[in-house]
Amino acid sequence: MLALDKFSKVQDQVNLLNKNTKIIVVCKNQSKEKIIPLLDYGHKDFAENRVQEGKVKWSELKEKYPNINLHLIGKLQSNKVLDAILNFSYIHSLDSKKLANEIYKIQNSRGLSRDYFIQVNVGTEVQKSGISIDESSDFIDYCKDDLKLNVIGLMCIPPINKDPEYFFKILASIAKLKKLSHLSMGMSSDYMQAVKCGATYVRIGSFIFS
Repeated sequence: MLALDKFSKVQDQVNLLNKNTKIIVVCKNQSKEKIIPLLDYGHKDFAENRVQEGKVKWSELKEKYPNINLHLIGKLQSNKVLDAILNFSYIHSLDSKKLANEIYKIQNSRGLSRDYFIQVNVGTEVQKSGISIDESSDFIDYCKDDLKLNVIGLMCIPPINKDPEYFFKILASIAKLKKLSHLSMGMSSDYMQAVKCGATYVRIGSFIFS
């Protein structure tokens, strides 16, 4: 099955539950040739895990398809912030004060503003990025109130081999408490559960391109 056919299947499934949930097509390690049919179809939300891959792959594509929204969903290092801000509209992996401070500095020096999701480590996993649940409230306040970053929502990656709905509900409860409108959660294996729990963005790559 072609990527466009699989995307259409995902779109139909998601729309049955919530027509307002947006599908982010994750293009990590995918060629331009595989992505272009989705662009020609009119889809606008795409993601990369790495800043450099996104910069190289999308510089030419964005000239032909200027209305796309490019999302960075992977770990962002402080030394990559400038390239991230110049090449991505949404950053889903804001997870530390050091990173937030660097974003604030570069945004102000360049007169640019981007939309941010704060990544929460909902499973308290040492190998995963994300602010801890206990620190999330203060960190959200710091980013929004002190730095005036445009934090629009929260992002998470639930633990493998555990019920993802439990962790999606944790993220949703934090977002509700902090009056944040968007939830970036759900991937190829659990996107339908994420939509049921209130996801406004789901990040799907392997199912569409496999």
